[in-house]
Amino acid sequence: MTELEKLEKQIIACRKCPRLVEWREEVARVKRKAYMDQEYWGKPVPGFGDPKARVMVVGLAPGAHGSNRTGRQFTGDASGKFLYPALHKAGFANQPQSESRGDGLVLNDMYITASGRCAPPDNKPSTEELNTCQPYLERELELIDPVVIVCLGRIAFERILKIYSARSSVYKFAHGASYQLANGKWVLCSYHPSQQNTSTKKLTQKMFDAIWEKAKEFANRK
Repeated sequence: MTELEKLEKQIIACRKCPRLVEWREEVARVKRKAYMDQEYWGKPVPGFGDPKARVMVVGLAPGAHGSNRTGRQFTGDASGKFLYPALHKAGFANQPQSESRGDGLVLNDMYITASGRCAPPDNKPSTEELNTCQPYLERELELIDPVVIVCLGRIAFERILKIYSARSSVYKFAHGASYQLANGKWVLCSYHPSQQNTSTKKLTQKMFDAIWEKAKEFANRK
């Protein structure tokens, strides 16, 4: 078993945050009407992708009826429906859709993970819960050792700054903003591909496509 596989097992077995454990399991029992015939994952969701990836994507946390149902990051919800076509277009994914863990999706030169691993009520994990989850993200960063970290949303960006002890007074979140940290890693900011952002056109497909082209450019600089 590889170190990444060991970490995945640890993440899936985690029960450190009582509020999140109760919520994710309740959602998995009650289900949404459209998915009543499906078995929900209902556990923490590990990262996945290319173990030799130069690009790591960090999101917020699993959606209650998306990743909490399917068991894979950005899979089975509106965010994933916006994300994966863009990754396929940029050459990071072998197909433009992600519906289930067994759908044949393969990531190339990319690893996708999140700041929090359990679906939180109202999509809002607490700072304490994110702090509890942070060692998992730190370990993934050690094992993958990416050249570029794409932060989908402000919370993911601030979490990466905290891990690398980078001063938030120097690095500011804005869509398309990019920074090279003292350790040489590139951090690239994007609005989160949530339905709230995409339906209002705060995040357009053109804006999102530009992020992945920039990620490739930074990865190729090393």
